[in-house]
Amino acid sequence: MGFARTCSVALLGVEGVVVEVQADLEPGVANFTLVGLPDKSLVESRDRVRAAVVNSGAEWPQKKLTVGLSPASVPKGGSGFDLAVACAVLGAAERLDPRTIADLMMIGELGLDGRVRPVRGVLPAVLAAAEAGYRQVVVPEQTAAEASLVPDVSVLGVRTLRQLIAVLTDEPVPAEEEPPEEGRPDPMLAGLSLAGAGMGAGVAAGAAERRPDLTEVAGQQAARKALEVAAAGSHHLFLAGPPGAGKTMLAERLPGLLPPLTRREALEVTAVHSVAGILPPGQPLVAAPPYCAPHHSATMAALVGGGNGLPRPGAVSLAHRGVLFLDEAPEFSAQVLDALRQPLESGQVVVARSAGMVRMPARFLLLLAANPCPCGRHSYVGDGCDCSPTTVRRYQARLSGPLLDRVDLRVRVEAVSRAELTGAPGAGESTATVAVRVREARERAAARFTDTPWRTNSEVPGHELRTRWYPRPGALREAERDMERGLLTARGLDRVLRVAWTLADLAGHDRPETEDVARALQLRTGVSRGIPAGAVGF
Repeated sequence: MGFARTCSVALLGVEGVVVEVQADLEPGVANFTLVGLPDKSLVESRDRVRAAVVNSGAEWPQKKLTVGLSPASVPKGGSGFDLAVACAVLGAAERLDPRTIADLMMIGELGLDGRVRPVRGVLPAVLAAAEAGYRQVVVPEQTAAEASLVPDVSVLGVRTLRQLIAVLTDEPVPAEEEPPEEGRPDPMLAGLSLAGAGMGAGVAAGAAERRPDLTEVAGQQAARKALEVAAAGSHHLFLAGPPGAGKTMLAERLPGLLPPLTRREALEVTAVHSVAGILPPGQPLVAAPPYCAPHHSATMAALVGGGNGLPRPGAVSLAHRGVLFLDEAPEFSAQVLDALRQPLESGQVVVARSAGMVRMPARFLLLLAANPCPCGRHSYVGDGCDCSPTTVRRYQARLSGPLLDRVDLRVRVEAVSRAELTGAPGAGESTATVAVRVREARERAAARFTDTPWRTNSEVPGHELRTRWYPRPGALREAERDMERGLLTARGLDRVLRVAWTLADLAGHDRPETEDVARALQLRTGVSRGIPAGAVGF
């Protein structure tokens, strides 16, 4: 009779749970039983592990073998347990010293030839191991850089099971052929996060050689300023205008205005992308705000998370700490759009399925873009619109009131004039110039929110703004009148106050003035307050 144990990690959403892998050998008919609530892919590991052990030159024990995954109540899936199962079996068979593997955390898939292949979610798995007190982890060589992002953890990257056995037994480590370079995109999410995001994946990984610049956008001074305010305070933005006015161009340039991610934010974003399986090879850390632009045919699971078994990250989580752009927003399913309400308020999404409930981060900057009607010419070209009033109302009603009430800025984008389109290139400010003002405004807000859990104006609860940070006396008078007339909800008033603080930060004011609140109201309601929406000098 032999017994050995080691450890691995089960992923629940983007969080890891430490799992003890136990192997027990007893006399009897040779049999391999795997227990502990494994899914289909994990049950198949029995055949993978057996073939990998034999092809690595080790003897497979011809006894009754039971492998248990504890805690048994946690659902477990995927191929990342292969390496731990193989070492636990070899420890029970006394090929390895059980004491050398008892405190090791092992993550990796085994090929039939004994190669150790990369798996999804290495970063959150190692983070969970570190929080549980483990200081030594074994991962596939291709993901060693990703695992090394976690401080105070010793990482061993291996190419084959044969190499790991040699290391654990103090034998000469055999030279193994370097594995071919391979990406790890998830087939279900590849179109959403890589192709669908356009330049987003490259920007997130820092791989894009040329980034879109605001100087390439013709005209649209009001929309440019709204973009600056959105970036400075992390406010959600709605752009409405005819086709070809530049809404998508503006959206693609918004990530360039956002400041680089902090170390903590970068680890959060990287963990989500690691679980989704879309981290580019050789670039383990996402250092810039991500950009995700799903197609309007995206399903509920693709947007908020889902899939077979436990949910996987959707677009709202892939855009965490970055930008989620919904082009042609009215073309999305109404049910899908309304599912955004929870993450817009809480900064996270909770998805419940029969296999369990997971919580995933989803603090993103939402940018909606829409045409005024199905043909796109309503109220812009006059008689050129072929849509009936009923069709226009039905189209515009696809964006529900409760959803739009959570959007701080609403800007009408006018068609580009011939003079603007054929004018001198680079007439507008560059992305770098605007990004400097955005960074300075965010620094002012961060200094104000020192010793609080908030860093941007959009995160601060309305009650805190009303009771701790006051605008100038009388500055809210016009906003309060709009609320009394039913033009603003209570939530809307709080959001106007948040935008006013962002405008004050951009202008260098110590607190919002009457003009700042008037600008915020104009950006919120679209009703002119006598101040040019594109005026310079916020």
